[in-house]
Amino acid sequence: MSDIWKPAVTVAAIIERNGLFFMIEEETSDGLRINQPAGHLDPEESLIDAVIRETKEETAHEFMPSYLVGTYLSRYMSKRRGIPVSYLRFAFAGKLGQEYQQPLDVGIVRTMWMSYDELVATKERHRSELILRCIDDYLAGARIPLSFIYTDSSVTEPL
Repeated sequence: MSDIWKPAVTVAAIIERNGLFFMIEEETSDGLRINQPAGHLDPEESLIDAVIRETKEETAHEFMPSYLVGTYLSRYMSKRRGIPVSYLRFAFAGKLGQEYQQPLDVGIVRTMWMSYDELVATKERHRSELILRCIDDYLAGARIPLSFIYTDSSVTEPL
């Protein structure tokens, strides 16, 4: 085991339309949970490519990120592994595009549109405590241009 601490890097999509947020319901080790379309950064992938891919896999929809809302660091005790796990989340806001004819990712039960009040009322079912924080920052106007995110070609090109 390495002595170097490494957080898991994740991405999340904030998709709002007419005051409703596009969310997923997914099976977890803690039961059914509500989340934003989200997932882990894969090797040889940029953060922007990751959020586009994860949204497509979990919602069967195209996602076009417009800007970064923020970066978030959190930690929780993994019941499954019995150790603390840290997550570094990059939350992107953008538009929902075309729907694809494909099944949702394994564990995703459904997609749904939820109001802010519905999200607050179901807080105990959230997959992460960061969901409302990301949405609150989005509603407060947090907007970081995508041009501030740089991915060196060494990440995506074969070595």
